Amino acid sequence: MPWRHRYSRWDGSQVGFDVDADELFAQITDELIYHGDLNSALRRLLQSGFEDDEGNRIQGLSELLERLRRARRDTLERHDLGGVYEDIAERLREVVDHEREGIDQQVAAAEASGDARREELAQQAAADRRLRLDLLPPDLAGQVQTLQQHDWASEQAHKEFEELLDELRKEVLKSQFNQMAEGMNNPDPENVQRMKDMFNDLNRLIEARQQGTDTQEQFDDFMARHGSFFPGNPSTLDELLEQMAQQMAAMQQMLNSMTPEQRAQLQQLSQQLLEDMDLAFQVDRLGSNLQSMFPQMGWERSFDFQGQDPLTMGQAAQVMGEMGDLDQLENLMRSATNPGALADVDLDRARQLLGDDAARSLDLLSKLSKQLEDRGLVERKEGRLELTPRGLRKVGANALDQLFSKLARDKLGRHETTRLGLGVERTFETKAYEFGDPFTLDIQRTVRNAIQRGGAGTPVGLTPDDFEVERTELLVRSSTVLMVDLSLSMPMKNNFLAAKKVAVALHSLISTQYPRDFLGLVGFSEVARQLTPAQLPEVSWDFVYGTNMQHAFLLARQLLARETGTKQIIMITDGEPTAHLLPSGEPFFQYPTHPATRDATLTEVLRCTKEGITINTFMLDASRALRSFIEKLTELNQGRAFFTTPETLGDYVLVDFIEHKRTLSKGR
Repeated sequence: MPWRHRYSRWDGSQVGFDVDADELFAQITDELIYHGDLNSALRRLLQSGFEDDEGNRIQGLSELLERLRRARRDTLERHDLGGVYEDIAERLREVVDHEREGIDQQVAAAEASGDARREELAQQAAADRRLRLDLLPPDLAGQVQTLQQHDWASEQAHKEFEELLDELRKEVLKSQFNQMAEGMNNPDPENVQRMKDMFNDLNRLIEARQQGTDTQEQFDDFMARHGSFFPGNPSTLDELLEQMAQQMAAMQQMLNSMTPEQRAQLQQLSQQLLEDMDLAFQVDRLGSNLQSMFPQMGWERSFDFQGQDPLTMGQAAQVMGEMGDLDQLENLMRSATNPGALADVDLDRARQLLGDDAARSLDLLSKLSKQLEDRGLVERKEGRLELTPRGLRKVGANALDQLFSKLARDKLGRHETTRLGLGVERTFETKAYEFGDPFTLDIQRTVRNAIQRGGAGTPVGLTPDDFEVERTELLVRSSTVLMVDLSLSMPMKNNFLAAKKVAVALHSLISTQYPRDFLGLVGFSEVARQLTPAQLPEVSWDFVYGTNMQHAFLLARQLLARETGTKQIIMITDGEPTAHLLPSGEPFFQYPTHPATRDATLTEVLRCTKEGITINTFMLDASRALRSFIEKLTELNQGRAFFTTPETLGDYVLVDFIEHKRTLSKGR
C-alpha cells in the first residue's frame, strides 16, 4: 500500500521523526554482545522499543499490542450490536404507527364529508388495512415484504418506508462491500444492473483462477470495465479479493456476534433486500468463492459486545470493519520477525485506530534495519542481517564507552612516561637538538629561531643552535591474552554479559589506543579454543559443564610465545578448574575439582611463569574453592587476583590494564 504524507507549516511544536543510527546501535550493543546474534538483538529491540535522539519514547511491539488489545476491549465494552436490530424494528414500528394515523385521518375525512357511501367505503378500506397491519409477521424480513405489497393510506408513511428501504439497501451493500464506491449511495435500477454485471464478471474471474488459469490479462480487462467500483485501484486480483473477503468476513462476524434471533432476523432481511435488487444469487456465489479462497479470515469468529451504546447497521458495519483492521494489524505485528516486515502497515489506518504516537512508533520501527544499513553498520546477506567491519568496530567502541562512562576522564592513560627519547609516536612538541637525538627537524621552529637570532631578510642563515627537533614518545609494547570463561555457569550466574563486554571493550581499546600491542582471545569451558576478533561479537557460552583452565593456559602460552614485549594473561572466571586434558588429548571433567585437574592446571601456570608471563585473575564468584585455588595460582605466578562483580568487572579490568601500561612506560 503506498505511503501517504501530510505536510504542515513548522510552528516549533512538531516532534522530529529522525532516529540517529549510532544511538540506535548503542541501544542494541548489550543484546548483541550477550546473544551474539544481530537479528535476535533487532527482534528484541522491536519488541521492547527505544528512545529516539530527542529522548522521546518509541513504543515497541509489546506495548503496541497491549494498546491494540485495550482498543478492542474498549469497543466491546462500549457498544451494543442489538441496536442494529432494534433500530430497524423501531423505524418499522414508526412507519406502521404513521400508517395507522393515516388510516384514521381518511376515515375522519369521509365522516366529515356527510357522504354515507364514501364513509362506508372508507370504513371497509380502513378495516382491511388495519387487519393487514395487525397480521404483520414478527420478523423484519416478513414485515418488509408485506409492507412492500401494502395499499398505503398515508403518503408520509409510504415515503418513510421507501426511504427506509433505500437506506437498508445501501447499508446491506456497504456492510458487504464497503470498499466499492459506485452503486452504494444510489442503488437505482441502472446502477444495480451494473453491479450485477460486475459481480457476474468477478465470479467468472474467480472460478477461472480456481481452475488454474492465468487471469492477469482478464483482471486488467475487468478493471477497465468495472474499475470505477474500486477506488483503491487494486493492481492484482489477489489484492482485490482479499479486500472484499475482509469486508464480507467482518459482516459475518457481526452476525455471529448477535443473539440467534437477531442474527436470523437480519440475515433474512439482508436476503430479502438483495433479492429485491436481484443480487442475492451473485452475492451468495461471491461469498462462497471468497470463503473457500480465504478460510483464514475468521468467518466463524464472534465478539462479545457488552456495552450500552446501540449501533445502527451502518455504524455496526463500521465498527466491525475496525475490529477486522485491529485483527489484521495485530496479526501483522505478531508475525513481524524483523523491522522490514512492518513496512506493510497502513500508517493512516493505524493512526485512526491507535493514535498518532502509535503510528509514529510503527513507522520508526519499520525503518530500523534500513537506517543501520544506510549507516554501514549492517548488511544483508542471504536474507539475514550481518555486522559489517564498521559495525564490528562500533560494537567494541560502544562497549568501551559504556564501561568507561563511570570513570573520570584522566583514568584513560595514553602511555604516559617521564622519559623522552627515541620512538615513533609523535607528541607534537619540540626541543633543542642534542647530540644523539633523531634528526626529525621541525623546519618552522628552526627557521623562526634563525630569524630571531639573525634578523629579517634573505637568505636565512642556519646554525646548529637554531635546530629544533620533534619530541617522540617512548613506546612500550605489551602482549596480552584474555581468557574468558564460557562454561554454563557464566550465564546461569548472570556473569556472561559482563565478561564478554570486557572482551569486546578490551579489544577495541587495544586496537584503537595501542595498535602495536597484541591481544589474543581464548574461550574455555570443557576445552579451550582461540577466538578471532571477527568471531567475538557472535561468541556465546557453551552448553556443557567444565572449566578447563589448563587447556586455556596452554593455548595462551603458545600465542604469547610468538610475541614480544611484556606478556600477561588476564583471566575472567566464576569457578575453580574442573577439567583438564589427558595425555590422549581428551578432556577429563569432575566436580568438585579432582586433584589431577588442580595439579595439571598449576603445572601449566608454572610453565607460564617460567616464560615470563604474568597471570592476573578476575573472580566473579566468592566461593571458598575458587579463592583457595587462585591464592595458590598467584603464589606461584606472582600475578594479582581481584574479586569483583558483573557491575564492576569492566572498571577493574580496563583500569588495571591501563595502569599496567603506565607502570611499564614509567619503568623504562
